[in-house]
Amino acid sequence: MSSGTTTVTVSTHILDTTAGRPARGVTVELSAREKSDARWEPAGTSTTDADGRCKDFPALPAGTTQARLLFAVEPYLSRERAEGAAFFPEVAIAFAVAPGEHYHVPLLLNPFGYSVYRGS
Repeated sequence: MSSGTTTVTVSTHILDTTAGRPARGVTVELSAREKSDARWEPAGTSTTDADGRCKDFPALPAGTTQARLLFAVEPYLSRERAEGAAFFPEVAIAFAVAPGEHYHVPLLLNPFGYSVYRGS
């Protein structure tokens, strides 16, 4: 529900479902675009904290209709797993946005799969 503002904000967190704990130290890039045929424009970069959260992304530019989170998970998965290289080196999640909304998009991660959802 809109709070009267046109600002669009995004946050995320990552849970390593294999370990049952937050994924710390993962770089996440936030990008935005005005329409589906436009290029993605970088909006900000963050690194997950001890709770696996990125809470410091800037608000998206006015006119943004789509956002994308690009999770660089390979360094984390390679570091946390003795088996070596990650099957998914990165996870890209694109989603539609509307003015005045906040989008919290968690990533549930394991070595061979992932899931995302719109949280609160």
